[in-house]
Amino acid sequence: MYDPTVARLTYRALLGRRRAAILFVLPALLLLLAAAVRMFAGADDQVAANVLGGFAIATMVPLIGVIAGTGAIGPEIDDGSIVYLLAKPVKRPTIIFTKLIVAIAVTMVFSAVPTLLAGLILNGNGQQIAIAYTIAALVASIAYSALFLLLGTVSRHAVVIGLVYALVWEALFGSLVPGARTLSVQQWSLAVAEKVAGQGMVTSDVGLPLATVLLAAVTVVATWYAGQKLRALKLAGEE
Repeated sequence: MYDPTVARLTYRALLGRRRAAILFVLPALLLLLAAAVRMFAGADDQVAANVLGGFAIATMVPLIGVIAGTGAIGPEIDDGSIVYLLAKPVKRPTIIFTKLIVAIAVTMVFSAVPTLLAGLILNGNGQQIAIAYTIAALVASIAYSALFLLLGTVSRHAVVIGLVYALVWEALFGSLVPGARTLSVQQWSLAVAEKVAGQGMVTSDVGLPLATVLLAAVTVVATWYAGQKLRALKLAGEE
């Protein structure tokens, strides 16, 4: 189910000079923000939770997921170069699974690692806040990568749709409309973090059992459907 050649090409596409520069911007902003907050506000558990929840989980992780998930396959479909990959003797679900693994790895590195560092800067992991939000970033990375990889497979406007979801649904509706929070990857990941952090430091509108089921379901269904859509693509002369 994992092809090293496909993985190498995907890593090369995602970590090219232009895309890598974009990937570094948000983590750098988070670390600068954490350093500034620590300098002016000191080590405060609630402030640390607010910064990590409000910027890292609500904004940085989904945006990096958009870049990595859609970038793992979208550009190849848009410019037609995917046909060279599909012509190789590699099963199409294997291509999707490999690209998903790469997207997850990139999203985790550029979101979970900065979240942990920012948490340590903000309050030295007091109340297990840094660890809790890092875990939230890790589990969210998996679901976001699968979701946005699917978008990259089915739509030429995947980046726009992904940004609308990340910035409008997750960041805006997810914070203002109670019903929307139930259908939010952010809230599902926070449910996991809530069990790790100190009492009242992290809250979620979704219970842990439901959040776990939804995270797994979105990841599995999105990956399966992306494989089906890629399987449906026909090469010139293919029967």
